[in-house]
Amino acid sequence: MRNRSTEKISAKWIPIFCIFSFFLGVLITGRTWLPSESNIQLMSLRRREQELQVVTDELTTKTNSAPDNDLMERTHEALQSLDKQISVLNMELSVTRSSREIGISDGSAAISLLSNERKKVFMVIGINTAFSSRKRRDSVRETWMPQGEKLVQLEREKGIVIRFMIGHSATSNSILDRAIDSEDAQHHDFLRLEHVEGYHELSAKTKIFFATAVAKWDANFYVKVDDDVHVNLGMLATTLARHRSKPRVYIGCMKSGPVLSRRDVKYHEPEYWKFGEEGNKYFRHATGQIYAISKDLAIYISINQPILHKYANEDVSLGSWFIGLEVEQIDDHSMCCGTPPDCEWKATAGNVCVASFDWSCSGICKSVEKIKYVHSKCGEGDGAVWSALF
Repeated sequence: MRNRSTEKISAKWIPIFCIFSFFLGVLITGRTWLPSESNIQLMSLRRREQELQVVTDELTTKTNSAPDNDLMERTHEALQSLDKQISVLNMELSVTRSSREIGISDGSAAISLLSNERKKVFMVIGINTAFSSRKRRDSVRETWMPQGEKLVQLEREKGIVIRFMIGHSATSNSILDRAIDSEDAQHHDFLRLEHVEGYHELSAKTKIFFATAVAKWDANFYVKVDDDVHVNLGMLATTLARHRSKPRVYIGCMKSGPVLSRRDVKYHEPEYWKFGEEGNKYFRHATGQIYAISKDLAIYISINQPILHKYANEDVSLGSWFIGLEVEQIDDHSMCCGTPPDCEWKATAGNVCVASFDWSCSGICKSVEKIKYVHSKCGEGDGAVWSALF
């Protein structure tokens, strides 16, 4: 009679068979949907297959010599690596589909995303501006925003991208659009959005900004700031860097103002009834002058933008999109300092502000005339961002 013990599989081989079966199932499943995607996606997946095969081969060669506990540990690590790479690939595919939806139809975004050529930076700052705000933009350029070669150098050496974000007018190729095109040709500091400009469309513009920025840059943080706010770039970068290891953070000056039901007030909320009894307050959210979100949240907005609800106020809309998610809110009051003497006193005491503006004006009052004064009194110094460690 044949010895039955020779037919039993060694316990050492069980993890190998399990992981091989798992790899095989993933590869077979992956190939069932790949024909509908681009060749770039196929190349990306094959590259991951090769990386996973190296892990499998290494485990196989060391099975006979490695202790059982060591083998199980390496198997667990390999499975974690596989899960992480699948998650990354799925995220890239989702962002690619989202970028197509917002009007990137030439395929360049999809190619750059899936070939890992999307530029890696530390943060992308979108300065919200309007057609009528040329003087505000020039005042920002003359104070806290570097220009020309310095702007390019800032992006190349420090990973800080700064762009004025603006959409288009309702009329194709209007004089307003041509004026922005001319200004961009001069300064090269605009991010054009597939969006029709309008005061009551700020929530939609915010969604499109994050989706467009995610498709173009792979950043740790995405920042929105108004064009009548003074920003110290070095302090902003240093502040965000403290939260770099956290996956989902929402940073700004958190508030919870009243829901205004009266139609004759500035921040009237047409959907006030959704917030319960009259006189109730909004959920906590960052004030709209400046805030930052981490990459995962920007990607979440990009993927889900068609179904994210828009309230009357843009800052309320952003806060509502994160309700129900595992998001850490960082209430940082250095991002909402007042203008001199407030920010000046704080700077003298060694607490340089990230951003300064007047609450009464939701920005710097008469910013075109006053921002240079704020910069001289509360600015961190032109060299601060270059010497900042983050």
